[in-house]
Amino acid sequence: MTTQVGALSNNLTPWHSITWPKCYKNVQRLQARIVKAIQEGRWNKVKALQRLLTRSFSGKALAVRRVTENNGKRTPGVDRELWKSPETKSRALSSLRHRGYKPLPLRRIYIPKANGKKRPLSIPTMRDRAMQALYFMALAPIAEATGDPNSYGFRPRRSTTDALQGCFQILAKKRSPQWILEGDIKGCFDHISHEWLLSNIPMEKPLLRKWLKTGFIEGEHLYPTDEGTPQGGIISPLLANMVLDGLEAILKKAFRPRRVNGKRYSPAVNYIRYADDFIITGQSKDILEQEVKPRVREFLAQRGLQLSDEKTKITHIEEGFDFLGANLRKYKGKLLTRPSKRNGKAFLDKVRAITRSNKQAKQADLIALLNPLIRGWSLYHQHAAACKTFSKMSHMIWISLWQWCKRRHPHKSPIWIKNKYFKRIGRRDWVFGVQNKKSTPESSGMIKLYYPTDTKIRRHVKIKGAANPFDPQWTDYFKERLRFKIERSLKGQTKKLTLWRQQEGICPVCHQDIEDNWHIHHIVERHKGGSDRDENLVLLHPNCHRQVHSQELKVVKPVAIKSSLQRLEPYDGKLSRTVLRGGSSSNIALLPDYAACLHEINRNREEDDETRA
Repeated sequence: MTTQVGALSNNLTPWHSITWPKCYKNVQRLQARIVKAIQEGRWNKVKALQRLLTRSFSGKALAVRRVTENNGKRTPGVDRELWKSPETKSRALSSLRHRGYKPLPLRRIYIPKANGKKRPLSIPTMRDRAMQALYFMALAPIAEATGDPNSYGFRPRRSTTDALQGCFQILAKKRSPQWILEGDIKGCFDHISHEWLLSNIPMEKPLLRKWLKTGFIEGEHLYPTDEGTPQGGIISPLLANMVLDGLEAILKKAFRPRRVNGKRYSPAVNYIRYADDFIITGQSKDILEQEVKPRVREFLAQRGLQLSDEKTKITHIEEGFDFLGANLRKYKGKLLTRPSKRNGKAFLDKVRAITRSNKQAKQADLIALLNPLIRGWSLYHQHAAACKTFSKMSHMIWISLWQWCKRRHPHKSPIWIKNKYFKRIGRRDWVFGVQNKKSTPESSGMIKLYYPTDTKIRRHVKIKGAANPFDPQWTDYFKERLRFKIERSLKGQTKKLTLWRQQEGICPVCHQDIEDNWHIHHIVERHKGGSDRDENLVLLHPNCHRQVHSQELKVVKPVAIKSSLQRLEPYDGKLSRTVLRGGSSSNIALLPDYAACLHEINRNREEDDETRA
């Protein structure tokens, strides 16, 4: 149920009138100052900057925007309220007050796990989620500046692929450690000690205590929460990461290389963690069993946690182990990372479930359902030695599709079925596809199925351990990584990739990176005669797209200008960025005059040359 609202009062800010570039700039500046203060050891300054950020209008606006655009925006809490309209978002923005704030109990639901068990999720209300998102922005720079270098879960710009590449770098050499401790924490989120959190997390203690002790409602009963952080809260993954940070430093200090009988000896203890799953390497099984494991248990016990005996085990590299959907194993001294059998089976089960549940669907609709699943799975494993696995999966998908075709036409010959559903494209035969009758910006020409074998195997470059997305000195590094990521993930999607390149990956409304969530906007609407050609299209964030239509802004494609602009500021120097223009002063987005900038630079250079002469 959505909260009913009337007309906005005079003291409320209209949602679509918010200047998002200014909001992002203010928050990012404060986060950068927090990182700098941490590097200088000025923790009183950190606390003051956190307070400034959490009381700022920009921080509150971005917090509301986050909870109304993420995947959980349609999932209500116990009050059954959602923030859908611009009016409700404006009222929500004014409701984020600290004085008198009291969170409501969580709504308990259950989702199935891979092992057949159920995972409890505790859903906060929209207002509580927004407050958590607000404090997340103030706490995340601290977590990034003080976190373990080889921790990759629930961290911005880090992924499972980075964790797997880290494992490969540690284990691939001839002198690499041969034994691996596969660790898993039993009920990590559910058993974290509240006392440890309140003593060690650098944020306002009264507010953190309220979140931890709020309780949850299941059915019609209210249950207290004496331990753990709720799975479903925005800030919970960040808190869990900060709880587990520090183990890598303890292991490095305890197992340094040393000299034994005049020779250098290294126990080769390395640590890789993704969320609550981790591996620790060692030169021998005894080191892991007798020295490493007790230290891990002691570290976790201080935080109210313990290892899961069911999932924690010690394995030799020649036997191999599964980690994050991949299997790492040495074959005759050569390490290979392949998709695990369990992961491949789960993928095929999903493909078969889609084909069986869409027996009467059109071919184009079936392809639209299968392509995101197949492309996502293939891109996830494109950095592994997955060539043979991709071939096998492509064959199994073909069998499933052939059965789907035969069921639709039980009395037709195989040749007739093949000619109807499978096309020849270039030198490739048996392509499951159909001619596209309705051209859209996303697709044109032939609609064809994406096979795993269409994905090229590429080696992934692991993120640097010290890289911090909140530190300005790493900005160029992360922009370059994002460019490689987008160009690889959009391989084969020519339309989207072309638009992304034309805009240099920047949304023209809020000036932020466009990563994985966007809308395609027609500069001239189709009902007014606008085409689907590239010059009439631009990528926008969903909220920015709504703002353009609400404020009747016009998005104008710029003329690409090639020039050397190293002396300009970062935003002023990107001449190919799309700009906004409107018919009146009320709907004009004020951006730098790039032509004037170039003219001024050239004029100054000419004056300098005359002065020297």
